[in-house]
Amino acid sequence: MELIYSLAVGVFCACGVWLMLRPRTFQVILGLALLSYATNLFIFAMGRLTLDRPPLIDPSVIPDPSLYDDPIPQALVLTAIVIGFATTALFLVMLIASRGFTGTDHVDGVEKGE
Repeated sequence: MELIYSLAVGVFCACGVWLMLRPRTFQVILGLALLSYATNLFIFAMGRLTLDRPPLIDPSVIPDPSLYDDPIPQALVLTAIVIGFATTALFLVMLIASRGFTGTDHVDGVEKGE
């Protein structure tokens, strides 16, 4: 399971870098989104990938920390998802404004043929 998970993070990261190197602004925004997804998956994996572990502590039993998942990476990823969504929305608004001002969505503001 760890191999598939790490391959997924690597593919998201590679696709994000490739899209960030493209000349169009929308592709750069998608690349940033894929990089944030890769980072979120990486942070989520830091909380240990376990199956069939209880998420809550039973008050009648003495707690053993090795039996429970770590909630901190989950909280960090949830916060990062909300912040990533807000910044993506901001980037899209800036993209629309930039396209209105320059007439193109090229990163430099000028097409190659002009």
